[in-house]
Amino acid sequence: MAQPLSLPPTPKQTDYARAIASKLGAAIPADVAQDRAALSGWIGEHQARLKARTAQPRDTRATSKQVAFAERIARAKRRSVPDECFRDAGLMSAWISSNR
Repeated sequence: MAQPLSLPPTPKQTDYARAIASKLGAAIPADVAQDRAALSGWIGEHQARLKARTAQPRDTRATSKQVAFAERIARAKRRSVPDECFRDAGLMSAWISSNR
C-alpha cells in the first residue's frame, strides 16, 4: 500500500514559523520543517506560548472621564476622592455611585 505523500510547507508558513521561533528562542525540528501538517501543528503550539508571553496586563487605573466626574462630585460635596480610587477603576466607580 502506498504511503500518502506529505506536502512541503508553504514559504509563508515557513517564514511565520521562523518568526515565532526567533521571538521565543526556540528551534524548529528538521522533520517538522519539512512537513506542512507537522509545521502547522508546531505553529499552533508555539503561537499560543508567544501570545501568552506577550500579553500585556490590563490597565485597571481609573479613566480620565471617571476622574473628572469624581472631582466634580467631590467639589460639589466638599469632599476629597480617596487616593486608592485613582489606582482602580472599580473602586472609582463604586465611589462615584455612592457619592452621586
